Amino acid sequence: MKKHFLGLMLIALFLAACAAPRESVSTPAIAEQTPVMVEAAAATPTPTPSHTPSATPTETLIPPTPTPTATLTPVPLRAWIDPALPDDVRSLVDGALDKLDVLYTHTADQADVRVGADLSHTILHRTYALVVPFPTLVDEVSWADVRSFWAGEEGALTAISRTSQTPTLYIAVDDLDMMKLLLGEPAEEAPIEVAARGELSDSAWNARPHAWAIVPFDRLKPQWKVLHIDGVNVLERELTDYPLASRIGVEGSAADEFLAVLLPDGEPLINRDESRMTSLIMTGVTAMVRAMAHEMEVHGVLYPAEYVGPLLRSGDITHISNEIPFAANCPPPDRASKSLVFCSDPKYIELMREVGTDVVELTGNHFQDYGSEATLMTLEMYKEEGWPYFGGGANLEEARRPITMTHNGNTFSFMGCNPVGPHYAWATEDRPGAAPCDYEYMYAELERLKDEVDVPIVTWQYWEFYHYRPTPQQQADFRAMVNAGAKIVSGSQAHHPQAIEFYDGAFIHYGLSNLFFDQMWSLGTRQVVIDRHTIHKGRHLSTELFTYMIENWSQPRPTTDQEREELLIAVFGASDW
Repeated sequence: MKKHFLGLMLIALFLAACAAPRESVSTPAIAEQTPVMVEAAAATPTPTPSHTPSATPTETLIPPTPTPTATLTPVPLRAWIDPALPDDVRSLVDGALDKLDVLYTHTADQADVRVGADLSHTILHRTYALVVPFPTLVDEVSWADVRSFWAGEEGALTAISRTSQTPTLYIAVDDLDMMKLLLGEPAEEAPIEVAARGELSDSAWNARPHAWAIVPFDRLKPQWKVLHIDGVNVLERELTDYPLASRIGVEGSAADEFLAVLLPDGEPLINRDESRMTSLIMTGVTAMVRAMAHEMEVHGVLYPAEYVGPLLRSGDITHISNEIPFAANCPPPDRASKSLVFCSDPKYIELMREVGTDVVELTGNHFQDYGSEATLMTLEMYKEEGWPYFGGGANLEEARRPITMTHNGNTFSFMGCNPVGPHYAWATEDRPGAAPCDYEYMYAELERLKDEVDVPIVTWQYWEFYHYRPTPQQQADFRAMVNAGAKIVSGSQAHHPQAIEFYDGAFIHYGLSNLFFDQMWSLGTRQVVIDRHTIHKGRHLSTELFTYMIENWSQPRPTTDQEREELLIAVFGASDW
């Protein structure tokens, strides 16, 4: 047994001596520490082998890679757009939403952004006008009648045509869609004609008096007559309780984000900006002499303005063509005087103040009646009032020179002349008076002004005709000013109303009639027409005709309905309408 045991021990020792060295172990506590080799202890010396194997490379501890922080994927905004919105409004909204990450939804309640009619944050406010061709006699309709038309009821809006026939509504497709937002779907029986925007006016004019239209405020033009709705006039500066307006808004949790993209300045999109509107009032003859001056002495200087004053004062720019000089030595008025040499007492300037005069025309035949001293004194009185004047002056250069005015960002020029004379009334290089007509000079000035101002205006002290229809030469002369660049041409000379013409995009009124004068010898000399033009963002949108009748040789009072109709029929007939 002992021999057997010793034999096993020798074999074990032999095997141990032949075993390979152990692998080195790196020290994990210090990353930069040099590895220490630890060898197994031998019971007996290990024989040196004929070949020493290479040591296994030391392991280097690599710190664990941090787990990346999770990145949240933005959730798209859910947007709902009222499917009833017109295409042009939808395109506007889509353009803003395209700049955001959105998903469209058909469910308004689940949307982060909702766009539709009458929502809380207004993004678009579009005002419309109910219009008819200019030579239409009616001035007003009721909103109830408009709704009856929409419902297809027979007899609705027949006041427009003054027949039993319901007039046809002419409207552009986008505007029809907006009306559907306001009024719902129209009845199939309602006579509605959808036309291209550029064809509305011609289509309606060809169908008058059985035609009306609805157009956006900013697409008005003078060929349309704007009708009041329940007494409310969309052309007035302050507009309240007006039914023909649509408001598109936005709401929702992401409304602010959407508004910041669509309306970076925070202002809603509007097509009727009261801060860019100007009302320009043009009038005819003012001559505070003879019987008119006598009535002013009896009833007070302001007596002639009792009825017409509120209208004239409402103008942002009110034009008065005063043909008569003020004179310190002017004798008391004689209502029966046959003399045609005129002057006005300086105290009568109070009437011009009362009616809100803003600009004075001096083309009148009588401006030099009392000599240069009175004329120069009159000019100084206007300067003291701060009233710019044109068409006359201290010398020829000043008399013919155009003036410019600005209101609410709209720019105007005024230039006038007198082709009639007499010669002593005309200004010269060293004498005051009215501006004679130098056509080549005026055409050149208009060519310049049409590129510098929005509305170039020319007025005339033309030959006086006591009939409604203009003469062929009068038409040629007035139209020539339009060809040169005028947008409004107005005959201030007329003691009798005359025709109106829309010519090459401009408005011509051949004669406006008396305003403050004592002529009462015929119906025409008593009839008064005052033009009120509305300019919006530099563009002439509309012209209204206000009608009066002179009483007591001095005081214009509003026409009755019958008097107004007779006057308009006469003027429109002379206009070949």
